[in-house]
Amino acid sequence: MSSLAADTAPRSPRLDLERFESTALQRAPFDFLIVPGFLKRDALPAIEHDFPAIASGGSFPSTSLSCGPAFEALLAELQGPAVTRSFEAKFGIDLSGRPTMVTLRGQSRAKDGAVHTDSKTKLVTALIYLNSAWESDGGRLRMLNGPEDLEDYAAEVPPEAGTLVAFRCTPQAYHGHKPFVGQRRSIQLNWLTDRGVLQRELKRHGFSAWTKKLLRFGR
Repeated sequence: MSSLAADTAPRSPRLDLERFESTALQRAPFDFLIVPGFLKRDALPAIEHDFPAIASGGSFPSTSLSCGPAFEALLAELQGPAVTRSFEAKFGIDLSGRPTMVTLRGQSRAKDGAVHTDSKTKLVTALIYLNSAWESDGGRLRMLNGPEDLEDYAAEVPPEAGTLVAFRCTPQAYHGHKPFVGQRRSIQLNWLTDRGVLQRELKRHGFSAWTKKLLRFGR
């Protein structure tokens, strides 16, 4: 496809990349942005319907779960070249040739949300939420000014359907949330440093998912 054809091609029916591209990147305390409505309103019902059933806490590779067609189409697009180009431009980072990994969460546990930074093998993290209007004080992701105090935050993100929060993974990128127990659905997309990391992460997450399933069936 020529560059002119690419420029005039229709944009995504699911992702509001124009909204993403027009949202300013916050530089302090680290590079991040929050985009409500990143998933288009018209696309949400089918995506939410086709989100896989997840009864346990923890993260699961999307490849280990049974997803409906609308959700599979979303995952394919999130890992496609248009999204990568938009994230490259926003964060000023070369992601060409970097593998992507998608993990899903369906349930939040009391122990989830502790203050942390993502691993050095992750370059960029994007979280997309798929929950109805969020009333709880818990479960709202906070972009923190440091590792010591969950109340010392630069921004707070209610995990409402269609909202995206993305950040560059650096030693300063502390984040966390107050405890919440119950359904809290999210998509996590990461660009990783290399394919070896991807294989290790998939193996680790896959073993964890298998263990959780075994324990659940053994009750």
